[in-house]
Formats: sequence, structure tokens, C-alpha cells
Amino acid sequence: MTNLVDRPNSPRGDRRREQLVAAGVALLQRDGWPGVTTRAVAEHAGARPGLIHYHFGGLPGLHAVIFRRATDLIIEPLVTELLAAPDERAALARMRTMMPRVPADEATTRLAAELIVGATRDPALGVVLRDELRRARALIADRLGELHPAWPPARLAGVATLITASIDGLMLHHMIDCELPAREALSAVGELLGHENDHGED
Repeated sequence: MTNLVDRPNSPRGDRRREQLVAAGVALLQRDGWPGVTTRAVAEHAGARPGLIHYHFGGLPGLHAVIFRRATDLIIEPLVTELLAAPDERAALARMRTMMPRVPADEATTRLAAELIVGATRDPALGVVLRDELRRARALIADRLGELHPAWPPARLAGVATLITASIDGLMLHHMIDCELPAREALSAVGELLGHENDHGED
């Protein structure tokens, strides 16, 4: 029987849950989804296998949480930088600075690849990725709305979708090819943005 102090809404339960998720992410980086089993995660976290069902309802629930955490680790830093930028030009400048620093190590590349594999093979994980991308697009659209209050909702949604897809694509390509001309691509976007501003926002 699970100790009462390990219940999901207790501090110890929260710590145990976090340990299991961290163990799952580490295994995903190292071995891919085939390595993220109930027994392997429990052993890596120093926990009993039954706690996975207790805290996540089973392995599929744990996979979903691991997937969401891994997505945040890869995408969240760039999205956060974009939202903090005072305008689009500043956002592009921050991305030009950050892109060369995006980790191109084998573990991070494996993690990004496994997210794609998981989303395409498991419909439940695909839903998680869909929701995370929708959340990122909504945050970016809200920020664009603050910068451009005259833009209609359709334009805000369209530009946010393009930005989100560009971040995702550039990161993936940069992880695969460290010589990708990401800075040049972002500079080209800045030039296009400058031309648009020269002609107004309509």
C-alpha cells in the first residue's frame, strides 16, 4: 500500500512525481521511447513501479507528462525570449543571438527526434504536442496584439502561426546541421519586416 505521505497532493508526493518525470526525460534522451518503460523509469528514479500508476494513472499518462516536459525544454526558452522582446526587431535580434547556442549535442538532438516520433506514432502524444503548439501560438498572438492593436484577429493568428513554425523548424534543422545559416535567415526576415514597416501596417 502506498504511504499516505506519498499521496499526489502532498509535498513528498510532488517530489516523487517530479523524480519520475525527470527520470523519464533522461531515459527518453538516452534510449528513446522504447526505453521509457515502467520498470526502467522506476529504477532510474529509485521508486516502486506501482507509483507510476498511482501518480499518472499508468505508463501512457507518464508518457504524456514526459512529452510535455521535453517540449518545454526545447521550445520554451525561445518563446520566452520572444515574449520579453519590446518589438519584432528586438525579438529577431534575440533569436539571432540564441540560435547558435541551441544545444546540438546528441542527447538534445535525440530528444527532439523522439518528440516527433512520439507525436506521429501515438495519437495521445500528438494531442499533447498540438496543445503545446496552440498555447505557444496564443501567447505570441497576444503579444503581437499588444504591439499592433489595429491588426485583426486573423492576422495575429496567422503571424503567430508562422513564427511558431519558424522557431520549431529552425531549431530542428540547427540541431541536425550546426552549419545551418540561421542568422542569415533571421536577418532576411528582419529585412522583410523593415520593408513592411516602410509601407505601413495595412
